[in-house]
Amino acid sequence: MHRSLSQLKHLLGSKPGHGVASVAAGQVTQDGGAPGAEQAATEPAQRPWGSVDPASSGIVRLDFNGCITEANAQALGMLHGTLADMLGRDFWEVVPQDIAEQYQAATAKALSLSAQHAFIASNRFDGSWIEYSLTRQASGFVVSLRDVASTQSLLRLLDDSESYSQLIFEANPNAMWLFESSSLRILAVNQAAVRFYGIARKEFLTLRVGALFPDGEGAALLSALESGTGSRGGRVNMQLCKQRKKDGQLVLVELAWGIVNRDGRQAVLVSLADVTERHLADGDLRRANARLEEELARMQGELKSTQRDLAAFTAAVTSDLNDALHVTNGFATTLAERYGDVLDEQARHYVSRIQASTRQLARMVDDLRTLVQLPLHSVPLAKTDLVPLCKEVIAGLRRQEPARVVSIELPESMPLAGDEALLMKALACLLGNAWKFTAKKAEAWITVALLPGKTPGELVLQVSDNGVGFDAAYSGRLFTAFVRLHSSADFPGNGLGLAIVKRVAERHGGRVWAETTEQVGSSFFMTLPQHAASASTRL
Repeated sequence: MHRSLSQLKHLLGSKPGHGVASVAAGQVTQDGGAPGAEQAATEPAQRPWGSVDPASSGIVRLDFNGCITEANAQALGMLHGTLADMLGRDFWEVVPQDIAEQYQAATAKALSLSAQHAFIASNRFDGSWIEYSLTRQASGFVVSLRDVASTQSLLRLLDDSESYSQLIFEANPNAMWLFESSSLRILAVNQAAVRFYGIARKEFLTLRVGALFPDGEGAALLSALESGTGSRGGRVNMQLCKQRKKDGQLVLVELAWGIVNRDGRQAVLVSLADVTERHLADGDLRRANARLEEELARMQGELKSTQRDLAAFTAAVTSDLNDALHVTNGFATTLAERYGDVLDEQARHYVSRIQASTRQLARMVDDLRTLVQLPLHSVPLAKTDLVPLCKEVIAGLRRQEPARVVSIELPESMPLAGDEALLMKALACLLGNAWKFTAKKAEAWITVALLPGKTPGELVLQVSDNGVGFDAAYSGRLFTAFVRLHSSADFPGNGLGLAIVKRVAERHGGRVWAETTEQVGSSFFMTLPQHAASASTRL
């Protein structure tokens, strides 16, 4: 960028300082001197206005006394006057006073030595920048006026850009240095690099790149420079390497570098950050993570072992309990069938209670086994329609109580992705609850629906009824095992059904909740996310 800035400055002209520069024989200088002026002096005599183009410049003709004899429209506009006012007046009287005071004497001296002289000045009144070029001719002088405001603005921007770049380089908190790619000599260094390496700036600028790299550490950078791969597309190159400080200490740094131009020479700008502590911290973190992973693996192993033991214990207990219950119920049934005629009413009631209790206890054992085994159950997701499952559950309920009349409302289909066996258990619990709690309604109804969820790819299963409902203050406890909000005398059950529904929802990545209206009727909801299931089952 520095090279481009320098070239652009040379093409645009003089650098704005106090608003003045001298031109001799077509070149801008500061001393008013003009090599080759004799040759240039003969050129203007061949044209009325000298070597300037009157169509693009303001032109003023002066006699040898410096008085105005002619001026074109462009010149009159730049000098803010009319031809009638200017004719016969000294040229230095019509230019701004501060410009005349600053440049009149210097111009007279320059023209005594050269046929041509120029300077650039700023008009404080209107903020314009004008280049005044005076050429001596046989009949007097020709003054060319050229508006160079845009040129001066560009030069100021260029100077500002250079200043900003230098300021950013010097004030950057990262250590930065610049070296010539051919000689590897360090050309510039910022204060952060001086502090980082502990090397004084004057000494730093006498070093070559190799002094900062331990043996072999700079090979990747130098290889990229030699092959040219590091300069493709003006990209910034990154590498992790070591640097050597003045005291010999080696530090690990993250080094970034890129190709730049410096006074027409290819150079490399380097910026680095000390990552030694971060590297050590990363090592500590990796070791800590490894320990945590080992501990997690150990705990997962213990958890799996505990789950296997629990599953084995549950299977053994439920099997033994079921055997005992089966025997008890069998004997009670035999007693009722063989000796029912000789038993009095009270004895037959006792036998009936035994049979009912064994059946209730058997259902509780089955539900407990289901609740315990659900976390161990894999969830093979597949495309499933819930309507046939609902009809199967309802048919079983009607067989148990054929005298009941319950209106069931089902859609034509309820397709989703899920585990059919688990969803069957959840529907059995939800529909069984709705059937049970509408038992005292003359016109009972149950509605099942599958609704879109609040998040994309989520479905919500809703089961509603017009049963007795529940106290909304206790809705949070409904899905807890063995919690009952109604008396078992009014509505028999073991308090495990909704807990199973919650487990099924969680196994599908969903959740459950319940709603009621003034303790009349209730609605139960179970979300079933579909996006993960769809991805795995290609539905």
